[in-house]
Amino acid sequence: MSSHEQSVFVENLTKKFGDFTAVDNVSFEAHRGEIFGFLGPNGSGKSTTIRILCGLLRPTSGVARVAGIDVAKNPEAVRQHIGYMSQKFSLYNDLRVAENLRFFAGMYSVPSREIAERLTWALKMAGLEGRENSATSALAVGWKQRLALGCAVLHRPPIVFLDEPTSGVDPVSRRQFWDLIHTMVDEGVTVFVTTHYMDEAEYCNRLVLLDRGRIVAMGTPSDLTRTHMKGQLLQVECEPLGPALELLQNAPLVLDAAVFGGGIHAVVADAAAAVPAIRTMLSAKGIKVGRIETIEPSLEDVFVSLTAARSTAGTKGVLA
Repeated sequence: MSSHEQSVFVENLTKKFGDFTAVDNVSFEAHRGEIFGFLGPNGSGKSTTIRILCGLLRPTSGVARVAGIDVAKNPEAVRQHIGYMSQKFSLYNDLRVAENLRFFAGMYSVPSREIAERLTWALKMAGLEGRENSATSALAVGWKQRLALGCAVLHRPPIVFLDEPTSGVDPVSRRQFWDLIHTMVDEGVTVFVTTHYMDEAEYCNRLVLLDRGRIVAMGTPSDLTRTHMKGQLLQVECEPLGPALELLQNAPLVLDAAVFGGGIHAVVADAAAAVPAIRTMLSAKGIKVGRIETIEPSLEDVFVSLTAARSTAGTKGVLA
């Protein structure tokens, strides 16, 4: 699996578009054979960071090295060592599967004597054997994403950047796509992936949580859920949810509250004291209350808690 060989190094990376700061003083490093995830909502800076690391955008300031190459000084050299799959389907719908693969083999300067072997490898890796002559336009979204991944890694790069690779893909295809990612990682490839799917973030070895261009937390999924949740988490089953949420958000014993599924997740400092107080408060306002129990936080709970804390703290907030 992972070694300590450094694949990517980023220090104080900043990208501005006029007065807008898309990436704000970001620092991290990733190692060989690691799945490194960028998690955050749309507009958090995930895609901008990826595009800088791929040599597609020039940083405003800071340092970024990919495969030991400075992305600002030599972006063309960086692109020879990476695979890149954008969040929008970037292949040619009017070509057949094999034709797309051959086209990208040429784009990546795969030696002609190796093209046949690489195409066979890519088709097998993506599960597209037997579909070589299928029209790309006729493929389902999940199969198109597999083809896009196959094209991105035809030259077998040591580092692969995947920008929202499963956006719009059904859950079964998403899981199959992640199986492909794990196969590459087992072979020593470093994979960077951006996602806004919290369940996908659990597949990463390490994560950066981004909000408005800044890192609000970084670590393994288990570390983040264990160390970045300030307080205890309660699952509150009640109805109607709207009035209950407003009451909980203003309750003295509740640090934060948000709707999750058919209930409410409430962060409290002391669950033993908060549970009876919450039940009494909601019932007194005509809210029908079911179970209230302590639960383990998910990554989504951690992210909601951290971003809510930043919003409350304003420009002075600094989170670990």
